[in-house]
Amino acid sequence: MLMNDENCILNIAPVTEAQKGERLDRFLSETVADMSRNRLQKLIKGGFVTLDETEISDPAFKVRVGDAFLLEQPPLIEAEPEPENIPLDVVFEDDDLIVINKPAGLTVHPAPGAWKHTLVHALLYHCQGNLSGVGGVKRPGIVHRIDKETSGLIVAAKNDMAHQGLSAQFFEHSIERTYYAVVYGVPNPLSGTVEGNIGRSKFDRKKMAVLQSGGKFARTHYKTVELFGRFAALVQCQLETGRTHQIRVHLSSLGHALVGDKIYKQNHITSMGLPPLVLEYLKTFPRQALHAATLGFIHPRTKQKLFFEAPFAPDFKELVERLHNL
Repeated sequence: MLMNDENCILNIAPVTEAQKGERLDRFLSETVADMSRNRLQKLIKGGFVTLDETEISDPAFKVRVGDAFLLEQPPLIEAEPEPENIPLDVVFEDDDLIVINKPAGLTVHPAPGAWKHTLVHALLYHCQGNLSGVGGVKRPGIVHRIDKETSGLIVAAKNDMAHQGLSAQFFEHSIERTYYAVVYGVPNPLSGTVEGNIGRSKFDRKKMAVLQSGGKFARTHYKTVELFGRFAALVQCQLETGRTHQIRVHLSSLGHALVGDKIYKQNHITSMGLPPLVLEYLKTFPRQALHAATLGFIHPRTKQKLFFEAPFAPDFKELVERLHNL
């Protein structure tokens, strides 16, 4: 076991044959000196244990031979994120909430590998510390998340009343959310609904997957907006639920991975008659082609219906235009 002094990260020795199948909290308690099992359970639940850059937040997770975990060892009192002057595209703001058009590449909240320069840090600066505390010290104001590489709309709460009111709407699935994705291939049928429980993949812990048993129920409504020959399509998606990687997992389960998706990418991409430069452009698109375009909800205080739209991010717009003009 090695310790990185600068980041206070413990590199845990890989799981041995004799340890396979143990609960993660028990395995760590047997491996990490001078740390109680109760303390380790709290660290696991807090997102401080990772495997292949993926948070493992379940103390009962069964370890496998060769698993090599990283354990972040923070101070006993978690440090609050410091405000950072990061420019924000504010779509709407009042005393209760703020709606941001998030750029691709900005992580929403601090987590292993991204303890600084997140949306939370930017909000703390912009809102001068006036954010809901319901999400805890690591995630003040955060009601929902979108992936780091996804661009588009996200709402944050400035006080607990707003946080609870927005959270209730997300729980009831009454929030209106529309996303646009550029996918490989042509969906068949061109529109429909994808249903399937989503949970951690049994074969790759970095991935979510549609599971036959377990996981959480998820439903995505999709509609093909534009076809780019036989090789790609612009698809509109409406979320009825909000699971981790939901759109990426559901569309991939249909055989239509998002352009630029490094986790749920297709095994191979054929040219289908594409010019070499276009093919290279698609293969090297720097992020998953996903944009959170609309967001609608009831204001927790005024009870007014609010609805917001965000134009395509510049790189997403360029991708659509280049495919359209082929």
